[in-house]
Amino acid sequence: MITNIQVSVSEIDDTRIIDDSRPMILFERFGFAEDGHVAISIKDVAWKSNLPNAEFDSSAMGFFLLREVSYPHIMNESSYDDHYCVLSSKFVKLVFKFEELSVHSSYNGTIIVYDPDEYSLVFGNCQPEFEVSMDVHTEMYNVVDGKKSFLPAGQTQLPKLYFMFFVVYVLFFAGWIYTCLKQRPTVDKIHLIMGALLVFKALKTVCAAEDKLHVGITGSAHGWDIAFYIFGFFKGTMLFTVIILIGTGWSFLKPYLQDREKNLLMTIIPLQVLENIASAVIEENGPSAKDWLTWNQIFLLIDVVCCCAVFFPIIWSIRSLREASKTDGKAARNLAKLTLFKQFYIVVVGYLYFTRVVAFALGTIVSYRFEWVVTAAVESASLAFYIFVFYNFQPIEKNPYLVIDDEEEAAAARALEEDDSFEL
Repeated sequence: MITNIQVSVSEIDDTRIIDDSRPMILFERFGFAEDGHVAISIKDVAWKSNLPNAEFDSSAMGFFLLREVSYPHIMNESSYDDHYCVLSSKFVKLVFKFEELSVHSSYNGTIIVYDPDEYSLVFGNCQPEFEVSMDVHTEMYNVVDGKKSFLPAGQTQLPKLYFMFFVVYVLFFAGWIYTCLKQRPTVDKIHLIMGALLVFKALKTVCAAEDKLHVGITGSAHGWDIAFYIFGFFKGTMLFTVIILIGTGWSFLKPYLQDREKNLLMTIIPLQVLENIASAVIEENGPSAKDWLTWNQIFLLIDVVCCCAVFFPIIWSIRSLREASKTDGKAARNLAKLTLFKQFYIVVVGYLYFTRVVAFALGTIVSYRFEWVVTAAVESASLAFYIFVFYNFQPIEKNPYLVIDDEEEAAAARALEEDDSFEL
């Protein structure tokens, strides 16, 4: 899923603001090193008010840098002053005010950030009765060894990290092909789909590596972000498809899907399309867009729905196997299947919880200089999940789905009667 790899918007950004009266507009968040720079170019500036007698105060609009830790202080200041203006706060680093501008004029300027930290570039409007329009060009970068680096300080390791995982998945895919060829008589359709999942995962990862590399050097992804979104869509769709198909036992337990399973699959695929559209809009438009927060909420809602939906086929299969164990006389076979499904259920829950909740919590406590650690943790968790799934459902004769020692029937029957741990 695309949530596993965050592709940054180009750190050289062009934004068009049209008739916007928001008190604060967030343009970008960037982690600065010892020699950080912010360059802003503005043209075609205009403002208007719907109030006929409103007087424009040029000192009440401007750009500033804001640290994450300063947000509570600003909120506290604003609560005690009815005429509070964030541009006058001691907790912001002022870039410039509109005092230097006139209608349809332009501005070009660069400031150096001497105090390394993670800053947000924000436009402040302390006159809500006025709407502002302008074309804004921003560049945020660090100077490293005399060269511009457009990647935030905490993301400089990401190109190498993503490429390393790309190599791992290529080797993983080669091993999967070898296993399928070696066990050709037991290969099912699901194994081919699992192989396709590895292909799209590898392609998505290498696109992420190239995206970060080009953004770091030039400030632009040069089309690699588009490839990332395309392969990310296929990878996310294939991942949920594989989880659902394995959960239903398709190809392993039965050669068909029930109507409810087909309906679930046909619901997940369109949701994945919408989720990837939301992700692309979020990343490409940036936080300055008026509907940016709405698209974020749509993305999170769809992700939660998809994550919850994949549990249903696993639960259905567990219940079905539990009932079958009481009537078909194949206790050992059903016990092995139930054990595998229980492990699969727990691993899926753990994987989704870690990559969504734990990763987010980790990102809030890790220093901005070690942002890459969160990505490394998520990618490592994903790789561990893939290894578990591909190992336990590989095409081998000893797969518990396919061959169970019938001599264990009596012991397994007693275990099923005495153990209720498979009930959900």
